[in-house]
Amino acid sequence: MSRFVLSAVEWRNLLICCGLFFIAAIVPLVADGYGLQIAISIVMYTALATSWLLFSGPTNYIALSTAAFFGIGMYITAGGIDLVPYPVLILASGVAGAVMAAIVGLATLRVAGVYFVIFSLGLAELVRQFMTWGQHVLGTMSGLYVTIDRSEPMYYWQLLLLTAAVFLVGWWIGRSRLGFALRIIGNDELVAVHCGINTARAKVVLFVISSAFASVAGAVVAPRWGYVEPGVAFNPFVSFQVVIMALLGGTHRLWGPLVGVIPFVLLWELISIAFPSQTTLLLGVCFLLIVYVIPNGITGLIEDALKRRAKQGGVAPGPVPSPVQPSPVQQKSQNA
Repeated sequence: MSRFVLSAVEWRNLLICCGLFFIAAIVPLVADGYGLQIAISIVMYTALATSWLLFSGPTNYIALSTAAFFGIGMYITAGGIDLVPYPVLILASGVAGAVMAAIVGLATLRVAGVYFVIFSLGLAELVRQFMTWGQHVLGTMSGLYVTIDRSEPMYYWQLLLLTAAVFLVGWWIGRSRLGFALRIIGNDELVAVHCGINTARAKVVLFVISSAFASVAGAVVAPRWGYVEPGVAFNPFVSFQVVIMALLGGTHRLWGPLVGVIPFVLLWELISIAFPSQTTLLLGVCFLLIVYVIPNGITGLIEDALKRRAKQGGVAPGPVPSPVQPSPVQQKSQNA
């Protein structure tokens, strides 16, 4: 039980987080139109990137399957919006995402990480092709319309609540035995096995939690998009953008993705407006710049600057506890 007794620093950080979420909650009251649209995108991608970090951060497994689970949530909402109450559909989306993640995880997470990366990359395309085939069998090649009477502020608050849930679960995992086991797996999986850790089970559990949040995010935004088809729901761009945002912010801190999401969303809006035909190329350029220029992300730059400042002041910086470490990019560079 001592793990869950908060220190004075943790209480301070908790109060700061509550204050930041309160400030974020009043955004729809002071912003509307295009500004609110940007805020919704930031909150949505923060939920997706942070949920991705829950699994990929401590394990160093790069998951490119976010679009698959995001699309599953969208299709469950689109297919049942006229039959089932909306809150039930959100819950069903999370359960469906968790079940599919358990099946995928049991089949792929028992082998080396590279095979998981390859399979996760093709998972969204596999599900997209399956949905396209299903629509063809049913005699319709059109998508599904999702009509529900909800305002833009309501979508924002729903996504903000989801983001808060992701952060809360991530904080809990970081303080749990599961989080400790996953950090050992990320550092050296062979050592984790020799320590008696059931590595496959630990990875599957966290992959299920991460994927369930992605499915819930898809369920929440489906009515806002209004129209769902396989090419939209399972767009691989979503997976790559989530990974880039998380890497840009830094994957060794739970709040790292937030630091990466805000500048990336703003930059992506400018790129989409100025170069609408070159978004794929520029997305690849962004990924290369992050990997080679700031492999530890913005949070890594901030911490390095604080350490240098502490050394210049004659104070040796102490260790900073972290729920997720090290960065997948940093780990790969160290292994190389």
